[in-house]
Amino acid sequence: MPEEIIEMLQKKFDDAVLSSSGAGGEPWAVIDGSKWPAVAKWFATETGFTFLSDLCGVDYLGRQDARFEVVYNLTDLENPRRMRVQVPIADGEPPKIKSVTDIWPTADWMEREAFDMFGIVFEGHPDLSRILMPDEWEGYPLRKDYAVGKVPVEYKHLSPGYS
Repeated sequence: MPEEIIEMLQKKFDDAVLSSSGAGGEPWAVIDGSKWPAVAKWFATETGFTFLSDLCGVDYLGRQDARFEVVYNLTDLENPRRMRVQVPIADGEPPKIKSVTDIWPTADWMEREAFDMFGIVFEGHPDLSRILMPDEWEGYPLRKDYAVGKVPVEYKHLSPGYS
């Protein structure tokens, strides 16, 4: 049951859980970034969430507290269930969070993508380098303050019959 995993999480890491819910389907929790490595290890070793199926960055430009967040989607392959964990990143430039590649090897390329697109630094990552953009690219295309539209778009004349 979704509520059970939330209860276990709150019992074990009460000071790390900023908010959570198990009601209405897939459970989710917002975890304090400084406590995330211990919570991640617990999820992988003691709860059955041995597979990190997805990881993505989020930019909440203009939000009063943490601007960036990393969202982890965990999967228990033996007892089919999922868990979403959101980890706000403390303000700083660049935004930093501990890597979980040593816990879930699937985090490798996903962390690199979040680094490449948002500029989130995953401390302890074995090869944190660009994966989608050229090495010499400046900026992070998925940040909400990234300047877009600087290259003018030119349209060719339309073929006959199109208007």
